[in-house]
Amino acid sequence: MPHPIRRPARTAVLTAAALLAVPVLAACDGGGAPAALGPSAPASAPAAAPPAALPAALTGQKPDWAPCPAPSAAQGGGKAPGAGWECATMKAPLDYAKPDGETLDVALIRKKATDAGKRIGSLVYNFGGPGASGVRTLPHAAKDYEKLGAVYDLVSFDPRGVGNTAPVICLDDKALDEGPGPAGDNPLDAVRTYTQACERNSAKVLPHVGTADTARDMDLMRQVLGDARLNYFGISYGTQLGGVYAHLFPKNVGRTVFDAVVDPTSDELQAGLGQAKGFQLALEHAMEFCRDKYAAKCPTGADTAEGNRRIAELLEKLEKQPAPTKSGRKLTSDTALTGIAATLYDKQTWDYLVQGLFELRQLGTGNNLLAIADAYGGRGQDGRYDNTDAAHTAIGCADTGRRYTVDDMRAQESAFRSASPVFGPSLAKGLLVCTDWPVRGTSDRPQVAAEGAAPILVVGNTGDPATPVEGAKRMADALGRGVGVNLTVKGEGHGVYGNDTCATKAIDSFLVDGSAPADGTTCP
Repeated sequence: MPHPIRRPARTAVLTAAALLAVPVLAACDGGGAPAALGPSAPASAPAAAPPAALPAALTGQKPDWAPCPAPSAAQGGGKAPGAGWECATMKAPLDYAKPDGETLDVALIRKKATDAGKRIGSLVYNFGGPGASGVRTLPHAAKDYEKLGAVYDLVSFDPRGVGNTAPVICLDDKALDEGPGPAGDNPLDAVRTYTQACERNSAKVLPHVGTADTARDMDLMRQVLGDARLNYFGISYGTQLGGVYAHLFPKNVGRTVFDAVVDPTSDELQAGLGQAKGFQLALEHAMEFCRDKYAAKCPTGADTAEGNRRIAELLEKLEKQPAPTKSGRKLTSDTALTGIAATLYDKQTWDYLVQGLFELRQLGTGNNLLAIADAYGGRGQDGRYDNTDAAHTAIGCADTGRRYTVDDMRAQESAFRSASPVFGPSLAKGLLVCTDWPVRGTSDRPQVAAEGAAPILVVGNTGDPATPVEGAKRMADALGRGVGVNLTVKGEGHGVYGNDTCATKAIDSFLVDGSAPADGTTCP
């Protein structure tokens, strides 16, 4: 089934189905505590005042639903979703502090409940990121939600800054293809080039793309859809968005599920270190799979220590001399690492990791890993990119109050390398993404306490590389007593719905019948 993914060091979306469809080459056959940071980063911005009441012109609007067109380039392109899918736009304030002021159009998609006599209401999805186009993703994922689609109108949207909702634009396709170039003495150089492009092209929307703004859009959406409460299915970053919504609107929470849960107690540094450990664990599980299935042909060798060494050697070689591909583009060290990470979100794509590493190690070419990295990075076969990366950065920096310096990053490099010899160095550099961002972030951690809200089912997977399982328990605790209901799944991959029968049954029962499992339940 489709699975959103969390990209190091923040989040973006890709489906396992999309990865499985990547035209890769058949390259093989046969079966530590962080160091203390200095005072250089500014304090978080003070909490914003509660927004004013919205005018009736917004809360009473009626979307003009019509058959959906093909997704735009910003959404990721592709074919129109076909019969049964309707699209519309909903007007929302650009600035919730000025509800009577300028508006933006939020792109919506829905498919009506197939059993109208048993319809419960709307079920709104956010598939992760931040940066995922829900308008494009929901039709691809909908087959897995057929049981839910019988009794719910399946609904999703492009969050502000994403896809067709006031999209953040930074670098153009040519610049994204070229990449940051060779690393210089100052790791901030490439970051500043990107930041300046975002400010130049999207200054108007950058202050208004934070998660709290999108949570307010969801409550407006609830009213526009005609629902007394918001029924919601959040995945990956969508769990953070759902937690913020529950904090802002606890009385409006309906039947809600969080799958592949972001830890609300972690700041950017802690989250990065957690991801480093999670991706390293998933990589080593994939290496064991490779050894058991491919034996002597396994490109990572007989054990994980050898595999870590071999991958490090490949990345170091690519740093000096990128690998050629049949497209004429080069596979760089950064792109190869992206391709490796992309294969770790689902066991179904571990064979592609083996193929990619085999090709690179034996043939010296990077076709497989470049194709996977392109799918992961939102690059279409026509060479156009969606706006996932730009939105991902803008939303993350709007939410994050901390601004790390190069000295801060240097102080953490050894901790990141200890957490993951493969991914750690890159994740450490990820601390600098928001350093010179033109908009001040709101906080170090999302506020998710939701006293008085209806129960929220919070599901974590022990083998999740992007959102480690500990985050689910912490989210359940942070939501508050009687609100967070924690379900743990013993398995691999980012997200459990459709992959684990026990968990899928529990989620369906909760959303359809309102019956939640006991807090602390484990699916074997």
